[in-house]
Amino acid sequence: MAHDKSKSGSLLIKGGRVIDPAAKLDAPMDVLLRDGRVAEVAPPNKIRSSADKTFDARGLIVAPGFIDLHVHMREPGQSYKESIATGTAAAAAGGFTSVCCMPNTSPVVDSPEWAAWIQQPERAAVVNVFPIAAATHASKGAVLTDFGALQRAGAVAVSDDGRPILSDTIMRDTLRAAAGLNLPVIQHAEDTRMTENCSMNEGPTSFRLGLRGMKTVAEASVVERDIQLAQQFTGARLHVAHLSTADALKAVRRGKRGKARVTCEVTPHHFSLIDADVGDYNANFKMNPPLRSSADREAILVALADGTIDAIATDHAPHATHEKIIEFERALFGITGLETALGLAITRLHRDHKIPLTRIVELFTAGPGRVVDLRGRGTLARGSHADVTIFDPKKRWTFDAAKSRSKSHNTPFHGWQLTGKVVATIVSGKIVYRAD
Repeated sequence: MAHDKSKSGSLLIKGGRVIDPAAKLDAPMDVLLRDGRVAEVAPPNKIRSSADKTFDARGLIVAPGFIDLHVHMREPGQSYKESIATGTAAAAAGGFTSVCCMPNTSPVVDSPEWAAWIQQPERAAVVNVFPIAAATHASKGAVLTDFGALQRAGAVAVSDDGRPILSDTIMRDTLRAAAGLNLPVIQHAEDTRMTENCSMNEGPTSFRLGLRGMKTVAEASVVERDIQLAQQFTGARLHVAHLSTADALKAVRRGKRGKARVTCEVTPHHFSLIDADVGDYNANFKMNPPLRSSADREAILVALADGTIDAIATDHAPHATHEKIIEFERALFGITGLETALGLAITRLHRDHKIPLTRIVELFTAGPGRVVDLRGRGTLARGSHADVTIFDPKKRWTFDAAKSRSKSHNTPFHGWQLTGKVVATIVSGKIVYRAD
């Protein structure tokens, strides 16, 4: 890599409370960033070096840059919904300094060329973008892609995302091939043979609305099978995307106890909402996996508190208005999520359920940093990348979807009053977002 002039310069972040779970740090500290790296973290007023600029972080939390393991940037091919430029602008506004983008684009990111294309400067990303490549050609679940070549091109994991790998043989081959490269396999756990033509969770609300419901076993059965397969190969890394059910969580707990290398993420919408919130066919509450029962949400809240869940990921899934404002069954699955994630986490998890701020920061930083290897990110340790998220845990604000930086506004959280707001997002030592 040539030295990037934009990374030169220095910034001193003074007076904040540094929470860096990877470094087991939670204390008032000053942080000096220089030439795109963390140069020093020291107690207040102990940093002697001068800096070009100073950021006053009094009353604020200074955290490692947030990492989102699961976003849909819609490029290549669907830039009417989102582009890498607009999606990363939304990410920066949400405090994310790194995003991992899913391959279900048009065409599917199943070649080193497309993985490289996503990372080209022409895409105008304002935060780090790491491609997750398809595990099989065109995500058809038949022929494995070239994992080694994809990894060399910058892919940090493989996944067929919304088209889960159902064949035992193909999943076994995927885990075996990925294990040899220490590459995580990310699975959208859904037995689509059980969920065909279903548009929400099976329960009293789906019954009332006359909609076909997805059974929780469609998720849990795939998680159980995948963990069993992963245990057959030394070094196999399985990551369960957007886990949503109590039964799938039980399987993950068993897997972790059995020393399987299994990790999982949950979304803010699954810890904030339940299936009853769909109301009368509001497609802004339609996502996959669907909103579940209050018992499932309760299990997720327990697992977020006790450490079973490794990361919060948004599954940011932008869609154009005409794809959402139609009959519920025909509307596309998915919601935007980058700009509301921190506010929902602090409001729901910290304020309502007393989960400590340090744990919430871990779920956005060290946790996702353990799932995928983003070398030198997810911590503020000396020498790591100068990616920093600064937020006010007490700031109250109202989310206005119309002011979102995303091209799409398909969110159930418009008008929600939230606590906890991003003040500044710093990537490679440069401030890429600053709250008004």
